[in-house]
Amino acid sequence: MIESTSVNHHIQKYIVDVLMYREVARFRDLRPPKIDTNLFSYHLKNLVKSGMVAKGDDGYSLSLAGLSYVDRVSTEDKKIRTQPKIITMLLIQNSDGDVLLQKREKQPYINAWTLPYGKLHIDDKTLEEGAKREAKEKLGLDDQAVSHAGDCYIRVMMNDEILSTTLAHVFKFNKDDIVLTKELVWVQPHKLHKFRLAPAVESIVARGFFNDPFFFEEFEEEWKT
Repeated sequence: MIESTSVNHHIQKYIVDVLMYREVARFRDLRPPKIDTNLFSYHLKNLVKSGMVAKGDDGYSLSLAGLSYVDRVSTEDKKIRTQPKIITMLLIQNSDGDVLLQKREKQPYINAWTLPYGKLHIDDKTLEEGAKREAKEKLGLDDQAVSHAGDCYIRVMMNDEILSTTLAHVFKFNKDDIVLTKELVWVQPHKLHKFRLAPAVESIVARGFFNDPFFFEEFEEEWKT
C-alpha cells in the first residue's frame, strides 16, 4: 500500500501542480516565477529523493507515488483524500450508437480517453443531481434527463501497488447535438480498442449495453504507462 505523503512547501506544491497536467516537463518548465534557481533545484531534488517525482531522459514526471498522490489530493487545497473517489460517469450514445469519449487532461491517466465524469460534490442532493451538474459543466447540457444505469467499483493496480480506487455511478442518456472538440469525440463501440482508454472504460461500455434495469460490477485493472 502506498503511504499518503503530503506536499507542504509552496515550491514543491507548484512543481507537483505543473506535473499534474503534464506527462513530462523540463527543468525550466517546473521553476516557479521569481524563485532562485538554487532554491528551486533544492526542492525539486527533495521531491525526487522522496520518490514523488522521477527524473528521466526526457525530463521530470510524477512517479507511482506522485501519481497516487495527485489522485487522492484535492485540487483546491491539496489535502489528502483517504477514501476512494466517488464519481458520476456519463455513458452517452448518439442515434448511430456511437459512444462519447473525453480525453483526460490531468494525472493519473493523462491523455487517456474516458467516459465524461466528475466527482460528487458534498452539496449534491442526489446522485442524479450530481450527474446532471456534470453534464452541464463538462458538456454544456442544461437539465439533461439521465438514467441511473448502475454502479462500478474500479480498482487500479500499478507494479503491484494500488494506484487508485473509484466508485462510479454510471448514468446513461442519448444525445446527438453535442459540440465536439479535439478532447471530445464520438467512437463506434467496436473501435474502442483502438484508443488508449482509462481503466474499465471498455468494460463499463460493454456492461451498459446489456440494458439491465440496474447493474453492479467490480473491476480490477493493471495500469501501464
